[in-house]
Amino acid sequence: MEKTKNYIGDILIIIAGLFWGSMGIFVRHLNDLGFSSIQVACLRLVSAGILFALILLIKAPKGFKINPKDIPLFLALGLVSILFFTCCYFTAIRLMTMSTAAILLYTSPIWVMVLAIIFLKEKITLQKIIALVLAFAGCVLVSGFGGKVTVVGVLVGLGSGLGYGLYSIFGTFALKKYSPYTVTCYTFLIAGFGSIFVSNPADLIAKISAVDNKLSLFGFVLLTAIVTAVIPFLLYTLGLNKTTAGKAAVLATVEPAAATLFGFFVMGEKVGPIAIIGILLVFAAIVVLSLKAKNA
Repeated sequence: MEKTKNYIGDILIIIAGLFWGSMGIFVRHLNDLGFSSIQVACLRLVSAGILFALILLIKAPKGFKINPKDIPLFLALGLVSILFFTCCYFTAIRLMTMSTAAILLYTSPIWVMVLAIIFLKEKITLQKIIALVLAFAGCVLVSGFGGKVTVVGVLVGLGSGLGYGLYSIFGTFALKKYSPYTVTCYTFLIAGFGSIFVSNPADLIAKISAVDNKLSLFGFVLLTAIVTAVIPFLLYTLGLNKTTAGKAAVLATVEPAAATLFGFFVMGEKVGPIAIIGILLVFAAIVVLSLKAKNA
């Protein structure tokens, strides 16, 4: 039964990574409408927070009740993890190339593995180390070795990896007390509320007002929230409840490989042989993690 539980958790996390990989399609469209990356993040986080609240209201209304002592944990999930990661990531993209930012973002499994050993007492195994090296090497190849580098850009890029990874750590603690629906609901409500203050709200409102077809915009933002936040974060959190934080972080590195494939098949972007090798390395990491290991 335990093997089945872990197997399901792995699949859920991989599917979540595939959904996250489609994010560029939605972000580019909203950027073309004039919204900045941080404003796109705000629209996504706020919409996702509302949707998660509706899901919790329908699924388990009692899930809104949390212990006041756990409020700092949810603030950490929403602000220190999701919002911090988003701001750092988009700042890194602005200061450097997209590929460099992506490489730094996917230092997250390293952060998670170190923090999981310290705080969650997870065992470090040769299997995890090999998978980690394969996954990170794959991400570097998929991202194209980066490009323009700045000191500030590197620091915020590493910050995005840390913030991204912290969701697995904080989420593991939260899931010991609350359902995945409660965890994702409060995480995104808090992150969405916080994002309003960093998105230049006056300018954001002006841009929304300037859009001719507001119904179409609303529908697209809603679709963006569902496909890139609600579905993948629910799947990831459900998966995190069935496997370890370190393993989940490595499995989620399927995202850049998926993003490359989406770019090729949906947006007509070119994929070179180096990127293909990178994709294969990421999938190799997933295979290594799926192999039976005594200390996994």
